[in-house]
Amino acid sequence: MSRIMSAGFCALFVLAFSSTNAVAYDAEAGKAVYNASCAACHKTGLSNAPKTGDKATWAPRIAQGMDVLVTNSDKGFQGKKGLMPAKGGNAKLTTDEIGNAVAYIVEQSK
Repeated sequence: MSRIMSAGFCALFVLAFSSTNAVAYDAEAGKAVYNASCAACHKTGLSNAPKTGDKATWAPRIAQGMDVLVTNSDKGFQGKKGLMPAKGGNAKLTTDEIGNAVAYIVEQSK
């Protein structure tokens, strides 16, 4: 195999593993999901849920990135202070709807 072909295959390999599948979520669409399924806990802090708009509490969570926040919201998460039930307890929500709601919370909490 020539050096050029080897270099080409190496470049393709690196690109394949360095590309991201970042999903753009719609915070405006997430507002309705938030109001219907998330606000009960995140507006009031019920069960130690981080309150929407509390910048100090949300900053380290936001720093983890949207992928982590959406996964934790979709699949559920047990933290040191409380828990996030899978899909916020609304099994009918899709991952995109959850992502939109998370984007809304993040937008309100920066």
